[in-house]
Amino acid sequence: MPKLTPADNPEVKLDSAAGLVEASLTREQRRGLFEKPGTVVYALVELTSKSYTGHAEGEDKPPQVKLRVTGCEVARTDEDAHALVEARRAMYRGRQIDGTFDEVGRGPMRPADALAEMAASKPTEGQLTEHKRRKEQANRDEFVR
Repeated sequence: MPKLTPADNPEVKLDSAAGLVEASLTREQRRGLFEKPGTVVYALVELTSKSYTGHAEGEDKPPQVKLRVTGCEVARTDEDAHALVEARRAMYRGRQIDGTFDEVGRGPMRPADALAEMAASKPTEGQLTEHKRRKEQANRDEFVR
C-alpha cells in the first residue's frame, strides 16, 4: 500500500456496482425518480474501498481510491427521511466546527439523537427474528394443507 503524505488528498471514485441501492428502493420510489426528475430520496449508505491507483514511486498521477456501495437502506417514510436529513445536517455542522467550513449551523452537533429517535420506532433484531420465524411457520403450515 502506498504511503500518503499529510498533503495528499486522494480523489474518490464510485464504481458502477449500485445494485444494493436499486434493491433498497421501493417500486414507488423508482417510479418517482423516473417520472419526476429532481426527486430526492435519502439513504444510509455503506462504502468500501475496493482499489487504489496512482502515487507510485516516480509517478506524477495523483492518488485515487475507488469505492463500492456495499450496504444501503433507503428511507421509506417521511419520518425516516426527516431523521436522515437531521443526521446529515448534524454531521455537516460537525465538519464546519472541525474547520472544514466557515459557518456553524444551529442545533445539535451529533446525529445520534436524530437517528436514535428514528431507530426507536423501528423493529428490534428480536422482533425481526420473531417475524421471520412466524413467516416460516406460516409457509410450512400453508405447504402442509
